[in-house]
Amino acid sequence: MKDLILAYRLRWRRRRLLARAVTKRRQLRAVIDRTGGIGADDILCFATMRNEAQRVGHFLTHHRRLGVNHFLIVDNASDDGTRDHLAAQGDVSLWSTAHSYKRSRFGMDWLTWLMMRHGHGHWCLTLDADECLVYPYHETRPLPALCDWLERQGRASFGALMLDMYPKGRLSTQRHAPGDDPFHSLCWFDAGNYGLRRKADLQNLWIQGGPRARLFFATEPRRAPTMGKVPLVKWHWRYAYVSSSHSLLPRRLNHVYATDGGELTSGVLLHSKFLDTAVARAGDEKHRQEHFANSALYDRYYDSLAADPDLWCPRSTRLAGWRQLEALGLMSRGGWI
Repeated sequence: MKDLILAYRLRWRRRRLLARAVTKRRQLRAVIDRTGGIGADDILCFATMRNEAQRVGHFLTHHRRLGVNHFLIVDNASDDGTRDHLAAQGDVSLWSTAHSYKRSRFGMDWLTWLMMRHGHGHWCLTLDADECLVYPYHETRPLPALCDWLERQGRASFGALMLDMYPKGRLSTQRHAPGDDPFHSLCWFDAGNYGLRRKADLQNLWIQGGPRARLFFATEPRRAPTMGKVPLVKWHWRYAYVSSSHSLLPRRLNHVYATDGGELTSGVLLHSKFLDTAVARAGDEKHRQEHFANSALYDRYYDSLAADPDLWCPRSTRLAGWRQLEALGLMSRGGWI
């Protein structure tokens, strides 16, 4: 009986999320809509961005190289040239809004509407501007090969660990020019301080750890950001993300991990939050209160970030490629050989 009640509640939750997206569509204004050129088998990428001029060039280049055919992006009132750069790209469709990122479920209401309209039947990659997907064989096997493998395994979703990358030394000393690969300087990560638990309701993995848990939430580790995501999904218009791309409904899409002692193919989202600009942006993000559900609880985090920390420690590991990440247990080939 409890399972039936939970299933009923989750079904209505999903319907409410879809209804929210339909309502929030009125907050979007099309800047340039090139979706008419989307092909039947194209892989799509969805993102919400604000003032990402430093990252957006590399973000687009990296994911084009992987095999993304079209980007559908919501610009949330950028004033640093991000919007103009995106509008000039022939494989980008762009919408703009000045409405609250937080009140749109951190952009997911806007993206859910766009995925309802344009993502049905496509493999869809949902990312933040500071995330770059890597997966086993990504240098030689593009996304269509990965998606084909997943479909042959009967899978409609793909999981990834968001891996915080950071430099050695204070953040402000590692200068990054727009368009450069951020992971030339952000080349260190925490390899083994992760904990996970399985959420009973949505059945997704709640993963915490990395430098943010180590430095900023050491006394309150349960408040650290969660690192597990499901960024790649064979989309249906009735699907909906619940919390960023950390979990979805229907909840079977969150089953991106093995329960029989084996492993499922998975990837890593290299996270470039800790560029030199993070120091200056910390004060703005603290003031705007737009990035966390309980923003006031993160004031110390923003204050620590504004103090220009050095996240490196003697246990930090230098990135050497996807095979290293697999050896460390942070991603897996599963049975993909």
